[in-house]
Amino acid sequence: MSNRVVIIPTYNEKENIEKMIRKVFSLEEYFELLIVDDSSPDGTGEIVKSLQKEFAGLHLLSRAGKEGLGKAYLAGFQWALDHHYEYIFEMDCDFSHNPDDLIRLFKACEEGADVTIGSRYVTGVNVVNWPMSRVMLSFFGSVYVRFISGVKVHDATAGFKCYRRKVLESINFDKIRFKGYGFQIEMKYVSWKMGFKLKEVPIIFTDRTEGTSKISKNIIAEALFGVIRLKLSSVKRYRK
Repeated sequence: MSNRVVIIPTYNEKENIEKMIRKVFSLEEYFELLIVDDSSPDGTGEIVKSLQKEFAGLHLLSRAGKEGLGKAYLAGFQWALDHHYEYIFEMDCDFSHNPDDLIRLFKACEEGADVTIGSRYVTGVNVVNWPMSRVMLSFFGSVYVRFISGVKVHDATAGFKCYRRKVLESINFDKIRFKGYGFQIEMKYVSWKMGFKLKEVPIIFTDRTEGTSKISKNIIAEALFGVIRLKLSSVKRYRK
């Protein structure tokens, strides 16, 4: 059994899921995989089940329905803690996050970071195939988060991360409020306010070529207005 697990939430990812699983298990470093599937009607979960016979380190957590990205990750985090993993990763299924970069995130944690972040903006703007409007929204959204909250992260909405176990053990998941990009901001902010060391690792982000994006205006609004709520919150509410 590995001490590393990669959590991938899925909803209707049949075009990508098998390719992603095979890619992760082909890496030079060994990572186990937990797929958190929200009862995808396209059969994503069934594809995962069929591949479990081939890959012993492939796990599936099936949920009753779609409740949002944040809820999926929190369920995955709790599963990973219950199964005693030391390094807990999160990434997307659509190959916008390059699985090869898992190794770099892991090594940065081994070298002393508590949370490592696959960052699109720490060395400029490293985004491929996004329209300029989306790039501007993401980039200046992160500038806004830094300005309001004070968190020292260039890519505040990044969803490609590695946590050391002790970080997630310290957070009361019942107090996490946000579901979409706001969830990513909230987790970074809380980790930083608790005194954990965050380190950004530069990556190249490439927009998906198969499947459909799950972003919505409500998710964007939650992230933008949620930052103010975070700033006004005491970190004590998040501690176990």
